[in-house]
Amino acid sequence: MEVKKSPKANLEPRKLTWQLLGFVMVLAFLFVAFEWSRRDVKIDTSQAVRDIAFEEEIMPITEQLELPPPPPPAEVPTQVPEILNVVEDDEEVADVKIQSDEDLGQKVEIKTYVAPTIIEKGPQEDEIFMVVEDMPEPPGGIAELMKFLGKNIKYPTIAQENGIQGRVVVEFVVNRDGSIVDPKVVRGVDPSLDKEAVRVIMSMPKWKPGKQGGKTVRVKYTVPVTFRLK
Repeated sequence: MEVKKSPKANLEPRKLTWQLLGFVMVLAFLFVAFEWSRRDVKIDTSQAVRDIAFEEEIMPITEQLELPPPPPPAEVPTQVPEILNVVEDDEEVADVKIQSDEDLGQKVEIKTYVAPTIIEKGPQEDEIFMVVEDMPEPPGGIAELMKFLGKNIKYPTIAQENGIQGRVVVEFVVNRDGSIVDPKVVRGVDPSLDKEAVRVIMSMPKWKPGKQGGKTVRVKYTVPVTFRLK
C-alpha cells in the first residue's frame, strides 16, 4: 500500500533553507563571543615626531629702581681762534736741522709681521651633540617613521584593561653609523607603556647620521610615542 503525503507536510524542498539558516545563526553566535571582550584600540601617531615644546619658565617681574636724572653736560669752552704771525720776507729765521737715524749712525731694525697660526679643533669621537648643522633623519623621512610606529606598536593588554593612555617621550642617541643606542624614558605614563615605547624605538632601522663640520657625529634625539584608546 503506497503512503500518500500532503505537499504541505513535505519538508524536503525546505531542507537546504533550514541548513543555511542554522549556519548563519552559529556564525553570528561565534562572532559575538569573540568580540564581546575586545576593545577598540587606536594608536595615535599624528604627533610621533616633532620638537617637544616644554613650558617656558615665567620670570618674576622685579621692581625697577628709579635712577636720579643725569647731571647737565659741562659747558664746552669756546674755541680760541688761532693767531698766525706773519713774518716779513726780510726777517731772518733760524734754520732748524732735523737729524735722522742715518745721521746718528744707528741701524734701523725692520720687523716682519708673522700671522698667528690658528688650530681648528674638530669634533671628538665620543662627544654627543644636541644640535648640529645636519640633524639625523629616519629612513624615508618623518612620514615613514610615523607609519613604522603605527604598524609596530602593540598596545599592552594590561594597559587596555585598566584604560591607561598617554604620551611617552623617549630620548636616544644616533651613532655615527646611524644605529640607535642608549634609550631613556624622559617622560613616562605607565611601566607597560614605557617598556613598549622603548622596544619599538630600539627596533627602528638605522638612521641617516648627523653631521657637524662635514663629519658624522653622535647626536641626541627625542621621539614622543602616543598611546590612545578609542
